[in-house]
Amino acid sequence: AVGQFTYVTAPVVTSIFPTSGPESGGTTVTINGFNFTGATAVLFGSVPATFFTILSDNQILAISPPGVGTVDVTVVTAGRTSAITPVDQ
Repeated sequence: AVGQFTYVTAPVVTSIFPTSGPESGGTTVTINGFNFTGATAVLFGSVPATFFTILSDNQILAISPPGVGTVDVTVVTAGRTSAITPVDQ
């Protein structure tokens, strides 16, 4: 038998807009980057987005959950999470 292993390229967040919203959540955030196909989660810090939809391999729309302070927005795909960078806050 032959087993197959597929290397998955990690998603990369290049920008988000807007970069702020109310602590109550509910802000529609556009996330730009690449390798978003097959995303399984969008996290605001450690909290999952209230809702998200993949528009393309390069763009996701997400609804921010309630939260406080500045958090990193990360995209999770099959076993990989986008690296934390200053542009994802």
